[in-house]
Amino acid sequence: MRPLDATNVPSPTPSPAASSKHLLPWLVAVAFFMESLDTTILNTAVPAVSAALHVAPLSMKSVLASYTLSLAVFIPISGWMADRFGTRRVFASAIGLFTLGSFLCGISSNIHLLVACRILQGCGGAMMVPVGRLTLVRTFAKSELIRAMSFVAIPGLIGPMLGPIAGGLIVGYFHWRVIFFVNIPIGLFGLLMVYLHLPDYREERTRPLDIVGLILFGSGIALLSYVLEIFGEHTLSVGEIVGLLTISLALIAGYLLHAKGIAYPLLQLNLFRIRTFSAAVSGSFFTRLGIGGVPFLLPLLYQVGLGFTAIQSGLLIMPQAIAAMSTKFLMPKILARVGFRGVLISNTLILGLLLGLFATIGLRTPVWVIVLQALCYGMFSSLQYTSMNTLTYADISEEQTSNASSIASTMQQMSISFGVASAGLATAFFIPASVHTSPREMIHGIHHALLVLGGFTILSTIIFRKLKSGDGSSVSQQKVAHIG
Repeated sequence: MRPLDATNVPSPTPSPAASSKHLLPWLVAVAFFMESLDTTILNTAVPAVSAALHVAPLSMKSVLASYTLSLAVFIPISGWMADRFGTRRVFASAIGLFTLGSFLCGISSNIHLLVACRILQGCGGAMMVPVGRLTLVRTFAKSELIRAMSFVAIPGLIGPMLGPIAGGLIVGYFHWRVIFFVNIPIGLFGLLMVYLHLPDYREERTRPLDIVGLILFGSGIALLSYVLEIFGEHTLSVGEIVGLLTISLALIAGYLLHAKGIAYPLLQLNLFRIRTFSAAVSGSFFTRLGIGGVPFLLPLLYQVGLGFTAIQSGLLIMPQAIAAMSTKFLMPKILARVGFRGVLISNTLILGLLLGLFATIGLRTPVWVIVLQALCYGMFSSLQYTSMNTLTYADISEEQTSNASSIASTMQQMSISFGVASAGLATAFFIPASVHTSPREMIHGIHHALLVLGGFTILSTIIFRKLKSGDGSSVSQQKVAHIG
């Protein structure tokens, strides 16, 4: 894939100028900022929104998981959409749809409407972030890729840094609906930047869209996520849950069989034969299953369990983003010196242990200890995400980047959705699923859930052991270049 020019299409569009390339990481960061800000603001406001909608706090996991699940379902066609209609048009449409979904979320009157509008938001996000990442991969050489992605992540991390405290301030002084309305001016600004600076990449000939695969895969993971969400809430019998689980697994297995029999499946699973890609994507999936529920659990622990206000809870979570942003500049040097294998094995182990430390936070824990743990967790989680995301493209050819981006983004969002559902499931085993949960019960349940998730995170180091010491050197040994 290359920028539209006279060599591949009749109607030429000039290649992006140097100034546009210079601004491209900032443009993609707008999309990352909107998504990260939206998620972190809502995490902090979960107790307030659940009270306003008259539902149990744990029931709000459906609002969080439905968004990421929608991303997972529709991300697989993002690469095809970009190839067929061009990155500029798809990216602009995605931002517009995301902004519209944000507005509708803000006027929702019950949790069911809120979930439906979050799904609409996810449809926009499914095209927005993957296409933005794909544009970066197409624009920058592999030797520049890790620096470009790290730079993009820095403005994107402003969202998580501002999100917790912004959510607390909005809940404390305004109305929870304002949480969704803040995306509207950002989205309008993003649309303007897209038309001014986003390069337009498009394939002259696109493969046919695998509609059957989309139905099998999408319905399978959607049903599986639903089973994880309702399991432990006693709304269905054991037989009904087993039946739904069997159907979901059958649909996923049906997709796997279907994908082997056609030339252009929805997800090109043969990419998993590449060792670095397989380890990065699979390891990312299982790691995020463990840590994906942390942004959901910590606000509940701080507000419902420890009695902090929404503003105080946001301040306690904000150091994670501050630490993540401050360590971004060191990551190329760390990866070049230690290597992806050493970083991912040791870092995953540390993250699992940090989840266990979060399980020690109680009513008598000093605030400075909570802040210190948040700083450590933000630093190591940032290193983990950047390493996994960059290693994904280490041995991927230019022709494979679209499919690789779709698979990596799909698996990432699936793991986040399942991670939130798993966190709620683990917590539900230890506390009653009622609107009026006592602080002691909430602390007890979240502590046990964090221990379970921490242990699962540590187990995911097994996947990264398949890497070799030199894997990823093509993207870690990079030229010294200033991007952004």
